[in-house]
Amino acid sequence: MTTISTAPVSLYGFLTPKPGHADELRKLLMDLVEPSRGHEGSLQYHLHEQEDGRFFLYEVWRSQEDLDRHNATPLLRAFMAELPEHIDGAPEAYFGTMKSPYPA
Repeated sequence: MTTISTAPVSLYGFLTPKPGHADELRKLLMDLVEPSRGHEGSLQYHLHEQEDGRFFLYEVWRSQEDLDRHNATPLLRAFMAELPEHIDGAPEAYFGTMKSPYPA
């Protein structure tokens, strides 16, 4: 028997823009915020800009299934295809199942 976890999942991490690409990366990331917040299962979706110039994304999704569905959207696929052009190195990304109760 397969059990599907419906616990919220979080995805968070840092993106470092290449020199001269901060403005374009900021625009690409900002263009994701409102559409992503509207995707089914989105509980939190935030973009921060650090003092050192890195961007920090914090997402919480109702379930892994919801996150997978979000990642399969044309919006995210286009973003991921363009991302390497604008970031220095690989994204520093973390993923986990939320253990603390999520407020209703």
